[in-house]
Amino acid sequence: MRNEVSSAKRIVIKIGSSSLTDSGAGLDATAVDRLVDAVAAARKRGAEVLVVSSGAIAAGLAPLGLQSRPKDLSTQQAAASVGQGLLIHRYTESFARYGITASQVLLTTTDVVRRSHYSNAQRALFKLISLGVVPVINENDTVGTSEIRFGDNDRLAALVSLLIQADLLVIVSDVDALYDAPPSESDSKKISEVRDLAEIAEIKLGGAGTGVGSGGMVTKIDAAKIATSAGTAMLLTSANDLSNALAGQEYGTYFHAKENRNSARALWLAHASTSSGKLVLDDGAVKAILERNVSLLPAGVTSLEGSFDAGETVDLVDNHGKVIARGIVNFDSDELPKMLGRSTKELAAALGPEFERELVHRDDLVIIN
Repeated sequence: MRNEVSSAKRIVIKIGSSSLTDSGAGLDATAVDRLVDAVAAARKRGAEVLVVSSGAIAAGLAPLGLQSRPKDLSTQQAAASVGQGLLIHRYTESFARYGITASQVLLTTTDVVRRSHYSNAQRALFKLISLGVVPVINENDTVGTSEIRFGDNDRLAALVSLLIQADLLVIVSDVDALYDAPPSESDSKKISEVRDLAEIAEIKLGGAGTGVGSGGMVTKIDAAKIATSAGTAMLLTSANDLSNALAGQEYGTYFHAKENRNSARALWLAHASTSSGKLVLDDGAVKAILERNVSLLPAGVTSLEGSFDAGETVDLVDNHGKVIARGIVNFDSDELPKMLGRSTKELAAALGPEFERELVHRDDLVIIN
């Protein structure tokens, strides 16, 4: 038995389009009910549950006479606009069987990557949980654009787990677990648990998902990286096995949470924030940041890329372009050219005392592995 799963107090369950639709022809009412049955059982055990649900675009295909997920953004938006209402209506009806109230929460990347929006989304979700509501969360595909989209609901679910400090993230897939090779290969073996993601670094993962979805096994492993680094365990399982898996039976693949979790601020910087530019560091600065956990000073920066304001997030890269860290910069990009390669004392003497400080303070910096 997996007691860590059956005893989890706050759970985020993500389900993909392929698990909710009937070959892309529309929502499968039985599939929705099966998910809701599992959620209701977990709540009966005392768990708080949030659902991150794909399926809005897929649900809108049949009413619009479409046979497969459209490739152009405007038609995706139209399908989502039609499908979002159908999706939440079906959830509302299904949860009503248990006397449970469901709510719709639509998020865009801005709601998670901007600190003020992040806090607002967090407060809203905590209030819904405290009222006994099951939030049904989805990316707001109707207004999403290629520039502001999460890209897949696996990452969205991981960020929601970070947002509400979940004990467990459950990714429901059309594959019942992680395998050491594509499941279609006869000699592939199921992996029951993963204690460190380095253990599976050499596994050949599948790419894009089904015709109605947008994910794949790669995005699920990326979600595991975000969740486990935040101290949240992750379970990968199938819709058919979900109820048994949540009850603690050994279905699917269990990803153990890291014991030494990063701070909420570091996690936000690493996984939720969007970089507005880059600072290119010399070898000495790279070594100092990676080995001594120090602040970044102007003397260690050789060049910059992008346009950004003080207070925005930037990537710190080595001279090969590899991102080694991310942090909140203290100066506007147009101020930096005159500062690069110079000591803070030299800058203070030449430009004024306000320039005698770090470009990125170590408390506003996180290492990117």
